[in-house]
Amino acid sequence: MTLAVFGMALSCSALAAADVLIVADEVPAMEVLAGKLKAAAGVQSTIVQQTAMPADLSKYSALVVYIHRTIGEPAEKAFINYAESGGRLVLLHHSISSGKRANNYWFPFLKISLPAGSLEQGGYKYFDPAVMEIVNLAPREFITTHKVAYDRKVSYRDQGELPGFRLEDTEVYLNHVLTAPRTVLLGLKFTDPKSGQTYMQDRAGWYMKTGQGWVMYFMAGHGAREFEHPAYAQILVNAIASGPKP
Repeated sequence: MTLAVFGMALSCSALAAADVLIVADEVPAMEVLAGKLKAAAGVQSTIVQQTAMPADLSKYSALVVYIHRTIGEPAEKAFINYAESGGRLVLLHHSISSGKRANNYWFPFLKISLPAGSLEQGGYKYFDPAVMEIVNLAPREFITTHKVAYDRKVSYRDQGELPGFRLEDTEVYLNHVLTAPRTVLLGLKFTDPKSGQTYMQDRAGWYMKTGQGWVMYFMAGHGAREFEHPAYAQILVNAIASGPKP
């Protein structure tokens, strides 16, 4: 999906007129994000637990999910219906993690799997604490470029030095397997301190069409401090609150 087409879809939403709903079980981190949305884009956010979501989600310009523990089936179905009915569903960090394997619909909806087995054989694994570098793999996308001040160059695969930023004391997820195409936005680079093995995977940020709406995912977000990072905060503001400018 091109920037222009994605932008048209975003422009059709009443971005300035409707609030963003944030569904979370770790509120302090989302209070930081809500503050960034307000300061950078003038967007109001409401933060609720999944059991306190309003019945009608259609009035929200975006719905952000930041749930560390279990996503209950009523919330799971509500998120899916919101996106497929034309909403913009933005998933953060542990919204895609091993605990969600128990959900019946979540991974099939996202067209993703977290394989069992060893890391060396392609199995899913997380590292915490970890040091991770995020790189911009979509230099023509509004989300990854508009007002985003990357603070370093990161050597990434055979693509040379790419704009990026570094997160300390974070959590990284390896071997998310995408089972359908989508637009990749961000890659990750991580070196296992025990084995010395370096992993570079294009799974740190993406979006895809689903039904009449969109689903987006961003891997970073291990605690409130990461939402303070200027580059990452601006990426999320771009994704949640803005469309491309004329």
